[in-house]
Amino acid sequence: MKQDIFQAIADPTRRAILTLIAIQALTPNVLAEKFDMTRQAVSKHIKVLHECELIKAEQSGREIYYQLNPQKMQEIDNWLAQFRKLWEAQFNQLDNVLLTLKKQKK
Repeated sequence: MKQDIFQAIADPTRRAILTLIAIQALTPNVLAEKFDMTRQAVSKHIKVLHECELIKAEQSGREIYYQLNPQKMQEIDNWLAQFRKLWEAQFNQLDNVLLTLKKQKK
């Protein structure tokens, strides 16, 4: 079953995993060493991220390395961009109101 991307990134451990593998591809064992939880628990988090296609697996000999999938992250950013524009417009309006109030106060 494919996981929801936003549910996947809602978990702080999964966000931390994404941050770590954004820097470099890592194996599940190396990732597990970074957290105070079992390797199996980390593997469950990896599975969710992999099902969402936020990370990709690459086999190298016996090891599996997980790396960030920048295309999927771009999809999230594109979705958020519409809200970013709205927020910026609202902040600009607030700035204008505050400047007007400041001028009136002088």
